[in-house]
Amino acid sequence: MDLINKILQYRSISIVGLEKNTGKTETLNFIIRRVKDCGKTIAVTSIGIDGETVDAVTRTSKPEIRIYRGMIFNTAEQYFLKKRFSAEILDISDEYTILGRLVTAKALGNGRMLLSGAADTHTLKKTIENNRRFGTDITIVDGALSRLSLASPAITESMILATGAAYSSNIETLVRKTKFVCSLINLPIYDTENIRYSHNNLPLNTDNEKKGVYCLIDNELYDLGGSSALTISSISKESLEKIATHRNIFVFGILSNKLIDFLIENNIAKGMSIVVKDFSTIFVSDDKYHLFARLGGRVEVLQKTNLIALTVNPTSPDGTVLNSDTLQKRLADEIGVEVIDVKKVESQ
Repeated sequence: MDLINKILQYRSISIVGLEKNTGKTETLNFIIRRVKDCGKTIAVTSIGIDGETVDAVTRTSKPEIRIYRGMIFNTAEQYFLKKRFSAEILDISDEYTILGRLVTAKALGNGRMLLSGAADTHTLKKTIENNRRFGTDITIVDGALSRLSLASPAITESMILATGAAYSSNIETLVRKTKFVCSLINLPIYDTENIRYSHNNLPLNTDNEKKGVYCLIDNELYDLGGSSALTISSISKESLEKIATHRNIFVFGILSNKLIDFLIENNIAKGMSIVVKDFSTIFVSDDKYHLFARLGGRVEVLQKTNLIALTVNPTSPDGTVLNSDTLQKRLADEIGVEVIDVKKVESQ
């Protein structure tokens, strides 16, 4: 399968669901079964609690995480003690979760378990780096609802997006909403060569970025005086004139509708370039984003992750069942990546 060959090219991959019950845990188990004999050392972790047998929100049954002999896994102490197979402890982190410290272990047998990994993306990044100390070739991260930030290129190199009927019961709406998220993931990278901060002459990179909104003038970033894009409306007249003249804004933090509205209301959206760290910092509605684009605005990123596939769950908890073949074809035609119904593949 082309998907597995793509996965094996990366050192880390996140699986993110666009909504609960879109099949991300099914996708995780599907991938684990197919990479377990690939000759590489696989690690499995999550952000937050996952692997529950019953979903805490919808009360629907959930698949457990399947771990195979030789795999490395990260979970909280309480869940490590409840696992149903033998394992060798490799490390106990100083990082705490509500369920105790994070345990890194190597499976000595096969079994199912609950995963409760890092509570935040900073800890998750450290966990992935730590896994490499123990010979891990690939870390697979099971995501959480509305946590696209774990798929940031600063955290994982690649991602798989799980979508389905739980996200929308109408195929056209589902395709449109999924396509919008994918368009953000695939935004072009902005060339930052020779760009420096005006106040300290340091080069722009993700290690020294400072929260706020900046205007680019002759390869120098000038602070516009707002602590974030959310306070953009309070900037000075001088800062507004800089934006209107140079039409190039760098946003380090959250990009929301508020900034787009500000640009449109001040008649400076045309030809405007907004640069953000990566897609996970964008919280703009699709209608507002498309209006900005129609006015000649564009959004670019400093870092880009690799979207390697979509998986679909055509069934929602309320009993809605979409036509899987139609859904897969529509998504593949619109987005241009491999689309898989993992349950359908498993049943063949």
